[in-house]
Amino acid sequence: MVEHSAVNRRVVGSSPTRGAKFTPNLFLGFFICMKFYLYILQSLSADKFYIGVSQNPEHRLVYHNSIEKGFTSRYRPWKLVFTQAFDSKSDALKAERKLKSWKSKAMIRKVISGEIRI
Repeated sequence: MVEHSAVNRRVVGSSPTRGAKFTPNLFLGFFICMKFYLYILQSLSADKFYIGVSQNPEHRLVYHNSIEKGFTSRYRPWKLVFTQAFDSKSDALKAERKLKSWKSKAMIRKVISGEIRI
């Protein structure tokens, strides 16, 4: 008697008798394609800006407007006024440090308007 697998290996698609197959290239590609974003929030209640880096600026906006207890909690609500994508976290952090080092609302406004590129 010959044993036959319950899975027809010639049929393409998922099989309820086999678990999901891990594909390293697809998994690796997901992380390679992930971007990091420099973002700027503007307070709607005060003349304040907040500069940060995140992989998901919209999620961070929700966090700053609801959960966070530090600087941003004092000047709620916030709106997202600028994002710029970077391929690496280190590049996004360099841009954040550069922008913060200017210590100038006028310069931040120029970045937001597109007059200055980071």
